[in-house]
Amino acid sequence: MIEGIVELPLHEGHVPRWLAELMKRLARAIIEVLVLEFGSDKVVERLSHPLWFQALNNIIGMDWDSSGSTTVTTAILRQVLANGDLGVMVLGGKGKRALNINEEISKVVEKLNLSSNKEEELLRASRLIAKVDSTLLQDGYQLYHHSLIVSENGMWGVIQQGMNVGRGLARRYHWFSKSIERYVREPHIGIAGCKESIVLNLTAREAEGARKTILDLLNENPKKTINLIAEANRILKRTIPLTIWISNASITVIDRSRYIIMYRPITISNRLINILKKVYEVKPLSLEEALLIKGLGPSAMMALALVSDLIYNEPPSPKDPVNQPYDPFKYAYAFGGKDGVPYPVKREIMIEVITTLEEAIEKAKLNDKGRNIALRKLKKLATFYKVK
Repeated sequence: MIEGIVELPLHEGHVPRWLAELMKRLARAIIEVLVLEFGSDKVVERLSHPLWFQALNNIIGMDWDSSGSTTVTTAILRQVLANGDLGVMVLGGKGKRALNINEEISKVVEKLNLSSNKEEELLRASRLIAKVDSTLLQDGYQLYHHSLIVSENGMWGVIQQGMNVGRGLARRYHWFSKSIERYVREPHIGIAGCKESIVLNLTAREAEGARKTILDLLNENPKKTINLIAEANRILKRTIPLTIWISNASITVIDRSRYIIMYRPITISNRLINILKKVYEVKPLSLEEALLIKGLGPSAMMALALVSDLIYNEPPSPKDPVNQPYDPFKYAYAFGGKDGVPYPVKREIMIEVITTLEEAIEKAKLNDKGRNIALRKLKKLATFYKVK
């Protein structure tokens, strides 16, 4: 997994209309050059990389450190790729758009001439990825943005974003179809955000024992699982059940300090009981299958993680999968940012570059000779504007 620390404070405000139009033209030109040179699959791969995505956001003039870098950039890409002529499309988005993604998938599958099997794969991936980032990885961020990028060859990537209102920060999760071995084990190509000291991470490789235990619990009689949750609650509270004294059993003192701080006693509600019964009736063969069952969410998963840890000594990981190998923010210096950081957008230079890109693209479409001339011109342009 590619990991990256990116500080994404929650921002309000909007992009001026003149800048939005330039952003669209520049984003379209960059994507078109990528498609001409490498094909539509490469666009999906690049956008699935959190730091390349951030660099694109910066170079088209968005703020270098804003949560809007996700929502605005994906919205712009969605618009400029809407007709599918470049062989790649962006679906979903913020709020209601994320909720309507199932209907969009059907339309995009038809527009890109993908198979019905691919449609099923995209529907499953979209649902499962949303569940993983909200249920298996509990890091304090609530998801509010979900975008799916699809190529004409069926390659896909997902960009999700969550917010932590208390901290005033956002976090972005990136997935790429080609890099996923299992949806529940270190599946991300990268996660961008500020590092948190405490998380409940059931996607970590070292949490394999916890994942297996949780799947066993989901296939166990709900009455037994509920009793185990009650026992875990007693351990967590350091209380001793009366049955201990009646049976003269030995008393084990539990060192509570070793448990993840975010654990809390679980309320055994009717809702939790009904969810466990529902999953038990399905008898899922894998954790992925279980996650797709409606109702199995963060609270139930935390209860099962608590039992796995305190009863069976199979803990989830407390490790937050966020780190940084290099800095993409240098691309903010290409034209500036809409909020004036690192300086106000240089409109004239931005228009000049866009025009040059568009001319090069048109020449590249003519013939191989024109294509080579255009690409040489683009390389000179890239060298001229290179940020050292």
